[in-house]
Amino acid sequence: MMTSAQNMAMQCLDHPEDQTAIVDVSHGVRRDVSYGKLTDMADGIARALLAQVQPGDRVGVLLSQSPWCAAAHIAIWKIGAISVPLFKLFKHDALQSRISDAGIHIVLTDGEGAALVDGLATVWLADTCGVAGAVVPTQAVDHQSPAIIIYTSGTTGTAKGALHGHGILAGHLPGVSVSHNHLGHPDDCLWTPADWAWIGGLFDVLMPGLALGVPVVAARMGKFSVEECLQIIRQGAVRNVFFPPTALRMLKAEGARIDGLRSVASGGEPLGAEMLAWGRDAFGLQINEFYGQTECNMTVSSCAADFPAAPGCIGKPVDGHEVQVVDKDGNMTDAEGDIAVKRGSPSMMLEYWQRPDATSE
Repeated sequence: MMTSAQNMAMQCLDHPEDQTAIVDVSHGVRRDVSYGKLTDMADGIARALLAQVQPGDRVGVLLSQSPWCAAAHIAIWKIGAISVPLFKLFKHDALQSRISDAGIHIVLTDGEGAALVDGLATVWLADTCGVAGAVVPTQAVDHQSPAIIIYTSGTTGTAKGALHGHGILAGHLPGVSVSHNHLGHPDDCLWTPADWAWIGGLFDVLMPGLALGVPVVAARMGKFSVEECLQIIRQGAVRNVFFPPTALRMLKAEGARIDGLRSVASGGEPLGAEMLAWGRDAFGLQINEFYGQTECNMTVSSCAADFPAAPGCIGKPVDGHEVQVVDKDGNMTDAEGDIAVKRGSPSMMLEYWQRPDATSE
């Protein structure tokens, strides 16, 4: 297992050059991208960034699911800068507030994204900004060295930037693995319809898949479509899926059935007994529910390979995370209370970006 003190860029690339890293079906035609190719793509971007970006600088990534999205984040981490994922469906004000709050001067994107951030930051097209050359040295870091700012969805107020260190990836690996019945079986192949701009797409699927050597499918999807979902699973030979509850409800509403999957994980809201029963019928397996937040993710999970699901229960604490239910005074309780994760959890944020009061609260 890789250590949390390792630069995440190296964690994501530490596999044989000819091994498949990403299965790209984002343009309707399957194209397998090897770890060697992904390394070259990341090095090209990193080499260009080095001319204008210092360690600790924030660089935006406005890209849909694609090999270039993965390469952009990896390149930024490699030089010791901080990546900030941005969502293409954001309105102008949402993009502006995040770019301004994070102090972003450069956004790595594509032609579509360039139009969205025009005037907000300097735009670099990820697939053309890189230049060939020698391997870019990897910045030495520890697990608390800042690596990424992921903005919350703002469901409990103004969106805040959760600053995570390089330890976030190692902190996710145990939970991602058990939520897929111990990810890494022969022929495992991972996909989610969740955009890679969110922690669910980026650290529940993409980066753990790369770190564990499990191919990750990249598929550009706007609004979720059942027909398109089934096509992606067939085309990418997907065996392991993270389905947000909304996607599961749409699949259920259309009576979809999917054969050949080895695991289905879901998180974000409770599914309930009816949905779990439907999943056993539609997929021929138990849906593994998991729990987490942008601030501290993948701390609790079900795992059908280890224990049966109990409707209404989210699962068990994942190795490496100490989780308890506490009352209003912060004392452990067997009654109703708040879920509390002990400070030092390996996937816990360092702080809210430039929000010490919110961090303390």
